[in-house]
Amino acid sequence: MERSWIRGFPIVAAVLLGFSTPVLAQQVSQPKGGGSGKWIVIGQTHATHSADHDSITVVGKHDNFRRLKFKVTGAPLNMMRMVVTYDDGAPERIDVRQNIKQGGESRVIDLKGGKRSIRTIEFWYDAKGFLTGQADVTVFGMH
Repeated sequence: MERSWIRGFPIVAAVLLGFSTPVLAQQVSQPKGGGSGKWIVIGQTHATHSADHDSITVVGKHDNFRRLKFKVTGAPLNMMRMVVTYDDGAPERIDVRQNIKQGGESRVIDLKGGKRSIRTIEFWYDAKGFLTGQADVTVFGMH
């Protein structure tokens, strides 16, 4: 009897730790070029209930943007803030504080200094609607 409890303990511990420990999910994206004034996809991440923030690393020659926005699908999301880190290492904290419905978009975010080469975009969020699944966040940029 004691043996079966010990055998099942790692599974129970993993489930409990998985729901209580924030995790950073990191995606790497290589955006394609696009004409000036058009929205292009920078990358996508999946906001789950076991994490509270995610990061997209932007690589390649088409990483210069002057505006950002994001679309949320799959479930609603409360986007609290973003930190955009530029290639020169300078971070820009952007307080978003926006509840976004499933299928909705954020406001357009103008980056300081005009067109900037982006290294990473980090998101801090609260995934709403525990039973509705994960929210997919697609980031768009304008050159």
